Amino acid sequence: KFNDLIGQDQIIKTLKNALIKDRVAHAYLFAGPRGTGKTSTAKVFAKSLNCENPGENFEPCGECNSCQRIAKGNSLDVIEIDAASNRGIDEIRELREKVKFYPGEGKYKVYIIDEVHMLTKGAFNALLKTLEEPPESVVFILATTEPHDVITTIMSRCQRFDFSLLSVSEIVERLTYICENEDVSYEEDALNLIAHSSNGGLRDAISILDQGISYTDGSIETDAVSQMLGKIDKKILSQF
Repeated sequence: KFNDLIGQDQIIKTLKNALIKDRVAHAYLFAGPRGTGKTSTAKVFAKSLNCENPGENFEPCGECNSCQRIAKGNSLDVIEIDAASNRGIDEIRELREKVKFYPGEGKYKVYIIDEVHMLTKGAFNALLKTLEEPPESVVFILATTEPHDVITTIMSRCQRFDFSLLSVSEIVERLTYICENEDVSYEEDALNLIAHSSNGGLRDAISILDQGISYTDGSIETDAVSQMLGKIDKKILSQF
């Protein structure tokens, strides 16, 4: 849900207001470093657009048929495309043909194109035509870590949102929440160490936490995490 997304408050507020005021754009560009929530935000936004029983401020219910299918990745109306492996003009032409059909279950058909900068020039030009004249019930969400590689004509037809790296405190807060929900004992210093090592990416932090749970057999302790990450003790550095 929107409440589960952290560190991108200005983006969440804008998207929620677009839903409340019925000002949903036909194309969005989510740009920013890896692991900062671009695809997660796209999925939550898609849920909100098609939710049968939206809560306050269009928070998706998470329980209706549409929300459940989107969460499981088998919704007919939310199509995820990995541009890294579908980067050619033929794939985009096929997308253009499918765009013409009305949504099968919900109100909107949402296309989430991940790593959109990987598309070839021909594919970009094919996509451009669809972005210029999209059907009313279609929303495109383009996600990329390299916005400078997206052609300007595509950029000009999208609302752009720049995702920023997360702060250490935001990452620690999320890791604490995960540990408490998974009944994993932890030391706060250990979570701080993981947060610092993730360089602002929550996905990386969760991967390190997962690795730490396996390494320490379910107890996240500072010394063990430090050893796992190959960190040198500060005292040793100070003495040196």
